[in-house]
This record gives sequence, structure tokens and C-alpha cells, in this order.
Amino acid sequence: MHKVHLLVFVLLGVFVLIASAYSQGAAAGPYHLLNTIKIGGEGGWDYLSVDSAARRLYVTHGAKVIVIDMDKEAVVGEIADVPGVHGFALAPELGLGFSSNGTENKSSIVDLKTLRAKSKVDTGANPDAILYDPSRKEVYTFNGRGNSATVFEAASGKIIATIPLPGQPEFAQVDVKAGRIYNNIEDKDAVVVIDTKTHSVAATWPIAPAEGASGMAIDLANHRLFLGAEKLMVMMDSTSGKVVATVPIGLGVDANSYDPETELAFASCMDGTVTIAHQDNPNALTVVQVLKTSRGARTMTLDPKTHKIYLAAADYEAPAAQPVPGQKPPRPKMVPDSFRVLVYGMQSK
Repeated sequence: MHKVHLLVFVLLGVFVLIASAYSQGAAAGPYHLLNTIKIGGEGGWDYLSVDSAARRLYVTHGAKVIVIDMDKEAVVGEIADVPGVHGFALAPELGLGFSSNGTENKSSIVDLKTLRAKSKVDTGANPDAILYDPSRKEVYTFNGRGNSATVFEAASGKIIATIPLPGQPEFAQVDVKAGRIYNNIEDKDAVVVIDTKTHSVAATWPIAPAEGASGMAIDLANHRLFLGAEKLMVMMDSTSGKVVATVPIGLGVDANSYDPETELAFASCMDGTVTIAHQDNPNALTVVQVLKTSRGARTMTLDPKTHKIYLAAADYEAPAAQPVPGQKPPRPKMVPDSFRVLVYGMQSK
């Protein structure tokens, strides 16, 4: 062989070895458990929200929102009197947060410094997901039983509009530049597009071949939505509604996140898994890890600064009896005082 050819051959061999090692590492997965933040107390939970700049994590839990210092990974406060709270939206520039209080059909406007409610706003029935639109300084509650969205001014609480929706709304995302809000309609297997200027539904997009989408994340740079549906994560073009890619996920998905720096999309599921997929290009997703978490850890959020993900979890008691054939099995009971937040990341062990 010529020396140049020999050198090329050797370099190619080294590259193959490096690529093989990387591939094996990727298969094992970059994310692992870093810490467990004990919270305790009784009651269920739903969404988690991150204020990355203020280093605060907000975790809905029963009739309160737990506030966690993300750097210290410790509980530093709580927001009370938010019955049946599902979500907590943030308006850092206003110093305000907004809860969706499912059991009283209201949203609390909360001072983020004092962690006390300034006032409450009437919403539709069972407000679930909640979103802040910073361009118009408006808050949207997506009302699960009301099949509607309530829109109000963030600072004053003045109701601006009630938007009828074609079914049961779940999670939503906003694209400020496009003037659009995207919202899953879980029981209709669709995504609705809301015009933020007219406060009306501008389009309804089917999510086939997927069904029952709950979670949603957004890639603003590439105009892509990531939907958590039954056994599938869907990547959808947010300009046209076209489904461009899908990957398999676990059972009982409830939340999705997207990290624009690492180009990783996450889907957290009730079966105790988080599927992590890489956006290879705007039309292709590749699963890089199926992270084992904890049974029931279905909701999640991401800190874009540290790339950590946070999941709410609890332990469950063993069923007292075998399920009766043909009957729905009883809901498992939480082990008292077992509520916690699981922290996963890519840092070295």
C-alpha cells in the first residue's frame, strides 16, 4: 500500500472504533438518576414548571404548588389554596404565576415573591393545562370538562374571551412569532391552532396515525411540535399540521419536553419510562434511550440551562385483592409521605 492510502485506512479504522464506542454509549443512554428531592404529603399531582432564570421548579401537588430551588435541589416554599391544581404558568417579567385550580373552576394569580394569591379568576369547568402568552401578556386555561379555553389579562385577571373547543383539551404551546397557540384535543385525536389576535380556532389538524395526544413540546427554530400520544411520539410540522415522523414510546404518556441545544425530545409515561429521541433533522427522529424511572412518573419538565429533567413520583401499595374479570381494577393507593421529584441528567456519575 502507498503510505497515504495506509494512513487513510488507519484513520478510517480509528473512526469506526470511535463511532462504535459512541453508538454503544448512546444505546445505553446519556441520562441517569442524579438526585431524589423528597416532598412527602398527601394528594396527587400533575404538571411541573421551570423558571430557568430564577432557578425555581414549581410542582403541583393536591391543593398546593411546591416550590423547589433547582440549584440546591431543596423545597423552599409552597403556594396554598389552589384546590385540585393541575398546572402552573409563569410570567417572570410580571413577577406573577398562574395556577389552574381544577376542582373550583378558577385560576389563582400568584405573586412569585410572596407566593401568595393576589386574586382568582373564574374559568370554564375543570381548568387543566395553563399557558402564558408573553407577546400579549395573556393567560389561557384549557378547561377539560368545559371543552373550552378561558383567556384573561395576566396583570388584571380581566376575562378577554372564552374559546369553544371541539373536544377535551390537554397540553398547549405558544409560538409568539407566528401568533399561534397549539393545543391537543385528546378525545378527537387532533391539534387545534388558536389565533392569538382573534382568540379563535384557525385550524384543526388530525394527528393520525397517532391517537389520544396528551403532552406537547415545541421546537420553535424548526417549526416542529412533539406530541405524546398512545404508544407514539409524533413530530408535526407546526406550519402545516403534517405528521412528519413518529417513534414508539411507553404506555400512559402525559408530558413531553424538547431541548433545543441537544435536539432531544422526551416523552414521560405512566409505565415508568421516558423515551428520549434525537431530532436528526426536521423530518427524522431516532430513539437514543428508554430511561427507566418510576411507575406512575408520567409528568415531567426540562431545565434548558442544565439539560436536567424533573419527574414527579410516588410509591404505591400492592392491591388488596386480585382484579375481578370484566371490571375496572381499583386505582392503586399511594404510600403515605412517598411523594418526591426525581432528577435525571447527563452529568458524570
